Amino acid sequence: MARASIYKSEVVRARDKLLAMGRYPSIDAVRIELGNTGSKGTIHRYLKEIEEEQGGNSGAKVAVSEAIQELSARLAERLHEEAEQRIVALSQKHKAEIGELNTALSAMRGELASLRHQVEGLTTDLATEKAAHAEKQATLQEERTTLAQQAQRLEDMAGQLAKEEGYRASLEEKHQHAHTALEHFRTAAKEQREHDHRQFEQQIQFLQTELRTAKETLATKQQELIRSHEDNARLSSELAHAKAEFRRLDHEMRTLRAAKDSLAVAEMKNQQWAEQARAMDERVARLLAENLEIAQKLAATVETAQRQETELAATRAVIASHEQIFQKLTVASQVVVDGRNGPTLQNGEAERLDVPAATSPGT
Repeated sequence: MARASIYKSEVVRARDKLLAMGRYPSIDAVRIELGNTGSKGTIHRYLKEIEEEQGGNSGAKVAVSEAIQELSARLAERLHEEAEQRIVALSQKHKAEIGELNTALSAMRGELASLRHQVEGLTTDLATEKAAHAEKQATLQEERTTLAQQAQRLEDMAGQLAKEEGYRASLEEKHQHAHTALEHFRTAAKEQREHDHRQFEQQIQFLQTELRTAKETLATKQQELIRSHEDNARLSSELAHAKAEFRRLDHEMRTLRAAKDSLAVAEMKNQQWAEQARAMDERVARLLAENLEIAQKLAATVETAQRQETELAATRAVIASHEQIFQKLTVASQVVVDGRNGPTLQNGEAERLDVPAATSPGT
């Protein structure tokens, strides 16, 4: 860390060391020798005091040297100030741009996180609706199976009822045939009695036997008729039960139709949720594209900052070059003054200072 202040003795030692090395003790050279410590104004003041204390130079030399040194110091300070101002301005601008981009990026990330949360919620709701839809589909399939079974039972019962109806019709036909036969028998018996009145005594026993047989047959037929009526009553009861079962199945069919309508409404809702999910996916894609565009802009900004840093380094190099030129000008002015008041520098020394060798006035 640089010290807050320097001492005059340190400046004297640095100046003497530079002179011993054959270098001109300029303000920047002394400051570098001091380890980049101290302000240039303080170093300039100490160097001026040292030159005043040492004296030994003519008034023209002092005036010219001081004017050049002061001009060099002012130009160097001016260049440093302008460079620092430009650096500060570029740094502030760069920080402001980075801050704005970071703020925009944070906002976009927040919005993206919110959209992702909404998409997750919609996905959960869609999964719930799909599960409910699957459950309703299973219930509907079970109801369809039950309805098919009931329809089959109804069809079987209808077939059985048709068979019973045929059997009853057959019994009625048999009863009619028996009644017709009985009527025929009575007619035949009457005719026979009229025809065989003379043989009544001989055939009375035979007729009584036939009569008993006919009565037994009639009793049998009457029993069959009673059973037929009982079967008819039983079949009527079963028919009423079948009709009640049919009404119950018809009611269940209406319930299933209502469930089917509800299922259609749920499928429409699922389709709407799917469309909303697709819309959210498209919005997320757009946000991702905008995020990519912002990332590209950020990369361009970083590239601009790097280019500005390169320009800043070039500016610093130009400043350093100007400082070297000022140092050479100062050395050249000092050499000219020394050439006028003292021995002329040799060509080798002039080449070492990178300035033309001074010639005598008479040359």
